[in-house]
Amino acid sequence: MSIRIGFVTAAAAVAAALAGCQSADEPAGAAAQVAATAAEHAHDAPAPTPLAEAAPAVPVLEQTLAYGEGARNNLVGYLAMPVDAAEPLPGIIVIHEWWGLNDNIKAMTRRLAGEGYVALAVDLYGGKTAATPEAAQALMTALLAEPDAASRNLTQAYDYLEKYALAPRIASVGWCLGGGYALQTALLHPDTLDAVVMYYGQPITDPQRLRAIEVPILAFFGGLDESIPVRQVQDFRAALQELGKSAEVLIYPQANHAFANPSGGNYNEAAATESWQMTLAFLARQLKLSTPTQPQ
Repeated sequence: MSIRIGFVTAAAAVAAALAGCQSADEPAGAAAQVAATAAEHAHDAPAPTPLAEAAPAVPVLEQTLAYGEGARNNLVGYLAMPVDAAEPLPGIIVIHEWWGLNDNIKAMTRRLAGEGYVALAVDLYGGKTAATPEAAQALMTALLAEPDAASRNLTQAYDYLEKYALAPRIASVGWCLGGGYALQTALLHPDTLDAVVMYYGQPITDPQRLRAIEVPILAFFGGLDESIPVRQVQDFRAALQELGKSAEVLIYPQANHAFANPSGGNYNEAAATESWQMTLAFLARQLKLSTPTQPQ
């Protein structure tokens, strides 16, 4: 069952998506946020499954790509786009969960590209990925200790899609850790980013921080997710509603954190399928139509 809450159309709703959680919204609470995320993944693993490797709708080109410069090394991500692309396509910044830019995220990047986008999966961990919760916790802790580096990373991904891929419109999409950073990307580009899709990422509840955002938002959360309590999601929704933002926040009452990750123990097929369909419809409305529409 799902409950829809539409801020622009004043309805009510629930849904879901892929995997991960956390942003650098509140550095002072980073340790607690890492601990909460680790608790949700304590018995989890990022093992690929056939479902996680689902083929894209059309054949895609894929390549490892340097999209910017970090403090120590180049920023190297993963780019995918349809083979038969004849003109610039809308762009998507794909942001990984707490495991890092692994095969699961690359598969999701190919699936997004197969829907008619140039999709760039960023790497916030500098080439490292985690196979255990302990390793992921260490990587996430190090990332949150340098919030400015993450911001520069995401900005360079946006610049690459805009300047080199010539993307006419750009969205950010992320899960868990990446879900929080998908919203952070809207703060970095409050009136130029064209859409945000965040799956169980750390929400921002301070109206002053959200005020500048003019980006349509679609967000999915699990009602059983203890790392992001429902009350916090409700505060996020209320702040957006009070500000009159174009946003739709959905909660699946019986879904947990990472319910959209087919390689994790919390996978919820019904919620994951519905949220994926909603994600594709939302992105098509915001990125492909000549006149973007409000979330439905």
